[in-house]
Amino acid sequence: MSRIGKLPINIPAGVAINVSNENVVTVKGPKGELKQVVHPEITVEVKDGIVEVSRPSDEKELRSMHGLYRSLINNMVVGVSEGYRKEMELAGVGFRAQNNGQILDLSLGYTHNIILSLPSEIKVETKSERNKNPLVILESCDKQLIGQVCAKIRSFRKPEPYKGKGVRFVGEIVRRKAGKSAGKK
Repeated sequence: MSRIGKLPINIPAGVAINVSNENVVTVKGPKGELKQVVHPEITVEVKDGIVEVSRPSDEKELRSMHGLYRSLINNMVVGVSEGYRKEMELAGVGFRAQNNGQILDLSLGYTHNIILSLPSEIKVETKSERNKNPLVILESCDKQLIGQVCAKIRSFRKPEPYKGKGVRFVGEIVRRKAGKSAGKK
């Protein structure tokens, strides 16, 4: 049996979970509401403040989906109760970030600024302090969506290994390479 799939999910106070006949799991909480369609053969049961995910047989496809749906439902419960927060820093001379509502304006050393329109489910905040790298702080209840937006922002200028310039997560370690050795004999 799947070690992840058989773990029960505890429902915190203020979170309501509903499973419809079409195998749609709806999770509502103080931070928002999320929905997930579950494979018809995977059963999701809500009892006494605990959610259990089970499968009818040990077929390979069902075994793989058992742990997947348990993790997705757990991420939804954590998202609507606590939420997810990602902090990204822009390391580089002249790199800047500004936000105007849901529009993020990034200056990453290209000829034009990069303007990114963010989904309404994500809250964005930018911080620029003197002698520190600018920060972009993203908050959402949807783990998949916030990860996808972070990957998109990071793809504009990935951290390069020689000087360490680029967009990276706060606390991320970028492996550095030695440059060219100085002079020839």
